[in-house]
Amino acid sequence: MILISGLGLLFLTMTNRLGRVIDRSRSLLDNLESYPESYIIKINQEVAILWKRARYIRTSILLACMTCIGASWLIIMLFLSALVNLDLPMLLSGIFIFSMLCLSFSLLFFFIDVNMTLSAFKIEMESHDKKRLIIETKGYYK
Repeated sequence: MILISGLGLLFLTMTNRLGRVIDRSRSLLDNLESYPESYIIKINQEVAILWKRARYIRTSILLACMTCIGASWLIIMLFLSALVNLDLPMLLSGIFIFSMLCLSFSLLFFFIDVNMTLSAFKIEMESHDKKRLIIETKGYYK
């Protein structure tokens, strides 16, 4: 039961990240045609990273859901085995291992998403550095 409670917080974090990815994509793509070509190239790079991030988060959420379903089935099977006096150690072990593998891979995909955030931020920083150099150069020659 504790696993299911913890998964609820993990779901909250993942869905918030997915919502931010979608909101950021929409804000970048809004009025895209009105920007200069160099800016459009940068936006397309960021949107490509955001699309990959959304897919990783979706996969992470799917695996976390499978973990929750596995944990639910494990609890049901534990109660049924005690109620009916069944001995199902292999089945229970299999469900538990399946749930833990899904959780592990879910966290792995979540970690990949977090790292991809830095890739998108790097694109923004490179653009900012170029603008800063132009401003400094203009100020330097005055």
